[in-house]
Amino acid sequence: MAVASMGLIGVGTMGSALALNIAENGHPIALYNLDPSTIDALISEAGELASKLTKTESPADLVSKMSAPRAIILLVPAGAPVDATIDALLPHLAPGDTIIDGGNSDFRETQARTAKVEAAGFNFLGVGVSGGAEGARRGPSMMVGGSPSAWEPIRPVLEAIAAKHEGDPCVAHLGPDGAGHFVKTVHNGIEYADMQLIAETYGLLRDGEGRAPADIAPLFDRWNEGALRSYLTEITGKILAAVDPNTGKPVVDVIVDKAGQKGTGRWTVIEAIRMGQSASIIEAAVGARVLSSERDTRQVAANILNAEPETDDVSFNEADLESALLSARILAYAQGFRILHAASDEFGWDLDYARVAEIWREGCIIRSALLDDIATAFRGDLPEGRLILSDFFAPLLAKHIGALRRVVAQAVLAGLPVPALSSALSWYDEIRQARGTADLIQGQRDFFGAHSFLRLDQEGSHHGPWRS
Repeated sequence: MAVASMGLIGVGTMGSALALNIAENGHPIALYNLDPSTIDALISEAGELASKLTKTESPADLVSKMSAPRAIILLVPAGAPVDATIDALLPHLAPGDTIIDGGNSDFRETQARTAKVEAAGFNFLGVGVSGGAEGARRGPSMMVGGSPSAWEPIRPVLEAIAAKHEGDPCVAHLGPDGAGHFVKTVHNGIEYADMQLIAETYGLLRDGEGRAPADIAPLFDRWNEGALRSYLTEITGKILAAVDPNTGKPVVDVIVDKAGQKGTGRWTVIEAIRMGQSASIIEAAVGARVLSSERDTRQVAANILNAEPETDDVSFNEADLESALLSARILAYAQGFRILHAASDEFGWDLDYARVAEIWREGCIIRSALLDDIATAFRGDLPEGRLILSDFFAPLLAKHIGALRRVVAQAVLAGLPVPALSSALSWYDEIRQARGTADLIQGQRDFFGAHSFLRLDQEGSHHGPWRS
């Protein structure tokens, strides 16, 4: 099968980086952007790669300058701009051409776009791209959804530009229509959780022990040499060690404590709830970002809601913090993969969870030392299909969960917020409780709504004696 010729619409930061990556790997690429000056700037700074970059004046001009079969990557804002760009391209395409949405699109929109483009006689791929601008330039992790016939012509290009883990490209075709974008959405949900868990750990040391960022940075550097090794652990150490050249203060101390979000973490929680899955750690992370945006309220509340904590004698054991963060990270991954499992069942995607873990090992934001073990676990025999019940992770959690319990208890008694760490612990305790408390909830539902309940000792649906 012929390798597709490449085009790209949306030459912003990500688009420019990806275009250079594609060109550097031997594939000429045609470029279009609403603001043509961005293409001029890219070509002027591309050096020897400039000869592989072609500026075009419109979607029609872009198509005309490409040989068939064509693969045109869209890196435009999610939502209406994607639809408008597709509509502009469709009249100019030929059979065998492929449109690739490389943005952070809602997977349900990707499903609809796949049906629309395929009905018009062309191919469509929804590709989740992780790694930011640096990843796009040097090698991202990519999660592909669409038909196999659409994947094959573009496969050599994407495998060439992807990050590599011991030579294995961190890109894979994961399933039809919205599968790739859904996996990317859950990736981002896990990312939200991991970032919040790290931030809470930093907060315990800053607000609990009064430690300066420069004193905390070496701790994350050391952790990055062990089981917590990951991209996020690595950059946390670098961020905390950085000094602001204007003030001489730690950079983190001059950053406003309001976290932004583009919606993918929220989508993860919404889809988890729709599918009847718990995403409590991710939900806590999303909620923490929401509350961070209410900075003015928090400034006022700090002076009003000033009840004394149970203890002001706070000292955290560093080994406990390391184990607590490791436990919570494992549990966040476990929730994320369970959401993937539910979606795969609902939409018939037949996701390969081990392969998902493998393509996250390099290039993406949540790459970590745990992913090899996660892939191995999914290739083995998992009780109930649950990651935390594997022969590897169950003993690992048993070893470290006590530290999470101690850290959360200390934080709560000291009045220090740990929404994600405490959610991780609660989820772990819930899932290991053979008999929960939903029996009472079912009794309540039957009492006020005659919803009925199941009995342990009899078949069928029943009502309580209160119904009479």
